[in-house]
Amino acid sequence: MTQYLVAIHHPDDYDPAVAEDAQMDRDIDVLNAAMVAAGVRVFVGGLQPAGRARSLRTQPDGKLHITDGPYLETKEHIGGFWVLECAGLDEALDWGRKAAIACRAPVEVRPFH
Repeated sequence: MTQYLVAIHHPDDYDPAVAEDAQMDRDIDVLNAAMVAAGVRVFVGGLQPAGRARSLRTQPDGKLHITDGPYLETKEHIGGFWVLECAGLDEALDWGRKAAIACRAPVEVRPFH
């Protein structure tokens, strides 16, 4: 079986205190329970805002440079993710569809090597 990343994308100005409500929390809890019951969930995690990230880059002289903020300057960032073990892409996409509905956000589904 292949493992898949199911990543939730949020806009940079995403504020969970405003965007998320009790119903959304319940929907995500139901989704997580279904993933566990199906035996596909390997790992799940929510992430702090992208502004809390630290980016590490090697310099031409071999030194490491650490900067505040995300690696890429974009209008969206990954707000959370699941690692699922699925029989194939179709199954992973089905879980991704359920994640997009529960989280009310765009979702990316990508297989691991």
